[in-house]
Amino acid sequence: MRTGKSDISGWLVRPAGGAAWAALAAVLAALAASTARARPDGGMDNAIVVRAARAWLAGGDPYDDPHFLYFPSAVLAAVPQALLPDAALRALVPCAVTVLLTAGWGCALQLHRVPGTSRLGVLGLTALAAGFAPFGHLIHLGNWTVTAAAALPLCLLLADRGRWVAAGAVLGAAVALKPLLAPVALLFLLAGRWRALAAAVLVPALASGAAALLMPDPAGFFTRTLPFLLHGDDGFVRSWEASLPAVLPRLGVPGPLAQVIALLAAGAGVLCARRRWRRAGPGPLRLAETGAGLMLSAFLVSRPSYDHYLLVVVPLLLAGVPYEDGVARRPWFWLALVPQLPGVTWPGLEAPRQRALKDAFTLGALAATVALHSVRGRAGRVPEGARAGLPRRARTVEVDSSGTG
Repeated sequence: MRTGKSDISGWLVRPAGGAAWAALAAVLAALAASTARARPDGGMDNAIVVRAARAWLAGGDPYDDPHFLYFPSAVLAAVPQALLPDAALRALVPCAVTVLLTAGWGCALQLHRVPGTSRLGVLGLTALAAGFAPFGHLIHLGNWTVTAAAALPLCLLLADRGRWVAAGAVLGAAVALKPLLAPVALLFLLAGRWRALAAAVLVPALASGAAALLMPDPAGFFTRTLPFLLHGDDGFVRSWEASLPAVLPRLGVPGPLAQVIALLAAGAGVLCARRRWRRAGPGPLRLAETGAGLMLSAFLVSRPSYDHYLLVVVPLLLAGVPYEDGVARRPWFWLALVPQLPGVTWPGLEAPRQRALKDAFTLGALAATVALHSVRGRAGRVPEGARAGLPRRARTVEVDSSGTG
């Protein structure tokens, strides 16, 4: 690791000042307050899950709503919200989403051996909240993607500290709430962590299986929701999708060919993630970049795929910027994020049906950047300044370079 003046790592890991903390508090409070004022239901997407829970409490079928895209276990998880009045949800949901996003950022920093009180910790979260449009979108929508944004860094942090079974349980719990993180199970497969993989599979299977027995239609997720997800047959959903099968046909590519291109791109991404894992190297970059590569590969082909899904991977990669060989040191990482700058008008791409083109560019550019970095990068070292900010035990923990045991 270079320690000359040209490197920013030392500056980033030093403690943040009071002005930085004040700016962060102001930005997060403004986002939560603006959502509470504008969204009487606490957020459109969260309201879908709450309505499903209320329908179930009233004896109805939550899967009667085609936009309820979650496992039966999510219905039970939403029951506490369903019992609250909308006035309470209006204030609580934006705050809860903000807290979970902050917790996910904190876990990403801990994974990368960076103190949460550092300049990167405070200014990085401020930049995400104020300068990355999907952050605000996620709070305004109250989407349960936030559970994945918090769970993935925690899962990788536990794995980095050798607690693989606990990491699998965290992943499984997140999948039980929203199946977004299912591709990360491949990471346990690559690492040969079979008990962790079993935990990641069994937790959502048992939770959803037990919850399904309480539903009017126990197979509703498979008979109605899964076909909807596979085909994307919904005009409203399709207008916001950023995956290749949804975007390429708008550019004149035939639908079947778009599907083939998406599958090939996703497959290449998984192979690059496998290459990144096998390249090993000390420090947490191996876990972060492999996990991010798997998720981005899935986003390329999944239906639907929205801009706020980027919150699952971007903070995880951004927290690794102190590392000389981190993805966040690559110019294309930052260029990929340019279309997501709030307040910047892109002629012809601001209409709802066209905004997905900007999101698709960011998704594709990030996926390509992570994939190429996985193949060409070098093994990074833990910055000394970052190590100094953590307890002794955290400084000595490294990922087992063999991936087994």
